[in-house]
Amino acid sequence: MLGTLYGIGVGPGDPELLTLKAVKVLKQVAHVFAASSSNNDYSLAHHIVRDHLSPDTPLDQLAFPMTFNSERLEDAWQANCEKVVEILRQGKNVAFLTLGDPLTFSTFIYLMRKIKSRLPEVVVTVIPGVTSFQAAAACAGLPLGEGEEAITIISGAKGADRLKEVVSVADNVVLMKTYKQFPQILSQIRESGLEDRCCFVSRCGLEGEIVERDFERLSAMGQPHYLSLMIIKKRGIES
Repeated sequence: MLGTLYGIGVGPGDPELLTLKAVKVLKQVAHVFAASSSNNDYSLAHHIVRDHLSPDTPLDQLAFPMTFNSERLEDAWQANCEKVVEILRQGKNVAFLTLGDPLTFSTFIYLMRKIKSRLPEVVVTVIPGVTSFQAAAACAGLPLGEGEEAITIISGAKGADRLKEVVSVADNVVLMKTYKQFPQILSQIRESGLEDRCCFVSRCGLEGEIVERDFERLSAMGQPHYLSLMIIKKRGIES
């Protein structure tokens, strides 16, 4: 029999935002995997859950390159998929840790698809997690949606082109992954006349947390930490 694959959302960074259900599953699984960048071997997701893992539970970090190169990504997906499949075939339950929520802009989505293509009969159970934008809104004291407002969540990993599309129809916009294309994103916000309607949040709930509403200060900022996002409200941001 195959083991069960658990996708566990560990929240945005603050260990106290880990759910009780996630803790329960982590104490029961036989093997844990966590994603890390190919450039380093640190995993924030592992750091968040480490106090809830049994000392004898193996944990492997799966390296994923921070690139849009499809060939390099495919090689990484395939290699990491095989590592997880090997444990599942031993009948062991496996947990894959992901920041935020497993089904929201997460590495787990692609890994799950790869594993399902190799093991169509495998059982996959998803443990939802607190998303970074939920935590950021709470940190900044900004309602994400009220009444009949529409909320749009987009990625800024490739720039701000999608922002231009959605600001005409959404009341509130969450722009995820703002770190790589930060200057371009700020330029698009200025072009759209949204300077006084945005709030930048970085490292929410962690040391070095930043909540900034002043657009000129944002413009003078260097490249932000990768745990950064922007909340834009067409009604405006109250200080």
